[in-house]
Amino acid sequence: MTKRLPCPPAPGLLEAYAVRFDDLFSTLAQRRGFREYLAGLLLPRDRNKTLTCLAGTEPVVGAQHAAVQRLQFFLSESTWDQDAVNARRLELLLADPATAPHPGGVLVVDDSGDRKDGSATAHVGKQYLGSVGKIDRGVVTVTTCWADERVYYPLHAVPYTPAHHFPHGKSDPQFRTKLQIGAVLARQAAEAGVSFRAVAADCAYGDHDSFRRDLSAAHLPFVMALKRGHGSWQYQDAFRPVDAARELAWQGPEQQYRTVT
Repeated sequence: MTKRLPCPPAPGLLEAYAVRFDDLFSTLAQRRGFREYLAGLLLPRDRNKTLTCLAGTEPVVGAQHAAVQRLQFFLSESTWDQDAVNARRLELLLADPATAPHPGGVLVVDDSGDRKDGSATAHVGKQYLGSVGKIDRGVVTVTTCWADERVYYPLHAVPYTPAHHFPHGKSDPQFRTKLQIGAVLARQAAEAGVSFRAVAADCAYGDHDSFRRDLSAAHLPFVMALKRGHGSWQYQDAFRPVDAARELAWQGPEQQYRTVT
């Protein structure tokens, strides 16, 4: 068996973390790319979603720099398994007492979007982008995040693919809405051993019966925000809105599947 070549270490204490992933990368270039990517994410730079910033080069004019091209290849072409890397990351988070999830935390389901011109990029489409607060061309990713009053960190992320990418549009069996993706990710977090008190989401998810129904079917407690105009039946005397909200408030795991405004 060929001996592995040594990899230039990541800065400072980051190397002790990066080495925990080395067995998931088959080449020296992949191990080096992983370290460069981690360092770029953590260094105090602006625009850390751009390759030029991650590689520490000038915007636009530095796009052809060797470090940028090397990072581009690592992220888009290199044959490493992103699911295996994320599973290892979660394994380390769950094993560390400082970050281990507990039943008092919450699982937050949300999505985020970034502008992207053109039509060649996977998952791109004209859709609502929360980062700019309007409909624009871009890519939207549905995410789950575990949080308590001390710490929060992402768990899983899946890009939403607009219907026009599929041969039969929304009727295509491969098409999934953001709500469907969010429900799958919530179940995936529970199956990965992540403890939480409830699934939480804003009204973009909470207003939809199908999303709450999917969580109920998976036996996942939830607390959802609702739009102001969202009605709720009460078989009692009339309440002021604030009284109705208190009455409907989720009081704990023994009162599952409730919603609040």
